Amino acid sequence: MTYAIVYDSRTGNTKRLAQAVAETLPADGRLAFGNVGEVDGATLAAVDRVYVGFWTNRGDCTDEAAELLASLGGTEVFLFGTCGFGADATYFAGVMARVLTHLPESAHVVGTFMCQGSMPPSVRERYERQAEANPAQAARMAQLIDNFDEAVNHPDENDLARLRAAVEALP
Repeated sequence: MTYAIVYDSRTGNTKRLAQAVAETLPADGRLAFGNVGEVDGATLAAVDRVYVGFWTNRGDCTDEAAELLASLGGTEVFLFGTCGFGADATYFAGVMARVLTHLPESAHVVGTFMCQGSMPPSVRERYERQAEANPAQAARMAQLIDNFDEAVNHPDENDLARLRAAVEALP
């Protein structure tokens, strides 16, 4: 089987997942590994499967990742992503459902994986400023700060092990 691994990573979280996928699969079938925009369409059209990683931007993948997904008609696709908010399976499922809408109907999704990812420190600082500026939102901002603090350590080794297991389980 030939494959490509393409990812969209802003802070390095999704790149870590892409590297874990690469370490899990045999190197001899890999035709490409790179960030969105670095892997050409001809290579993607030539592989049996594309592993696509994305970071979550407002509950969906980025426009660049969506464009890539839209080009994968007739291809086997494994989607993996990181999300700063929550380690909640329901939230992750909602993100993945939105991401899946970018694929053509002829794409064949062979698997998906989501995990929490750390966020830039500026996000926590923004929550702190909002809590100070608007005391009525302080309790909500405290919840968001707690989530931020939990996300700092992700993806962790458990996340990477779960991703590897999902990739290994594929036919």
